[in-house]
Amino acid sequence: MDTIYKGELVTKAGRRNAWLDALFVDHAILRIFWTNFAAVEPGRLYRSNHPTPANLAAFTRKVGLRSLINLRGQAKNGSDALSRDSAARLGLEFHDMAMESRGAPQKDRILRLAGIYRDMRAPALIHCKSGADRAGLAAGLYILLNGGRAQDALRQLSWRFGHIKQAKTGILDSFFLTYARDGEGKKPFLQWLNEDYDEARLRAEHKSGKLAGFLNDFLLRRE
Repeated sequence: MDTIYKGELVTKAGRRNAWLDALFVDHAILRIFWTNFAAVEPGRLYRSNHPTPANLAAFTRKVGLRSLINLRGQAKNGSDALSRDSAARLGLEFHDMAMESRGAPQKDRILRLAGIYRDMRAPALIHCKSGADRAGLAAGLYILLNGGRAQDALRQLSWRFGHIKQAKTGILDSFFLTYARDGEGKKPFLQWLNEDYDEARLRAEHKSGKLAGFLNDFLLRRE
């Protein structure tokens, strides 16, 4: 079951339904106290799991957030509805930027994210569901887009955030490693992305472990 959300927050019953869906279907009950919050670049970009309304308000007070970047895209569930409502109440600029966690990063989506990073009101918060994989990818891309090194981008994909590189999500690590091998020191990241990056080749070359995949996909139920 992906959602029991009925699509409205206007009534008390509708808001209650959104909370039930968020807490017990989308597992937000685990994210009330565990936020996976961290700075990517202090004062400019932060990352977390999908914030509850209270946590989003707390982050905004703490670091002065001005934008929220939703890496899940339009999920149309209780968590999604509540965070959109909270962002509006807090006066945050809201961006939908769906990313994948188990596929080769798509060039068009990376370019769109680069545009959001360029034009957003900072500081911003990026979030996916758990704050482990898509948030790590987006954080690493921010580092590369701003002239950082692939090894620093890779640190955004780590056990500290719950990322499991041995699973299918390890293709995100492979993306950064491919740039380190083929492009870093030769071409700026965006030039390499546009001229040399081959999504099909990355998919063909990447291998993942079955046990790690079972842990990540079925036990942890990651998106």
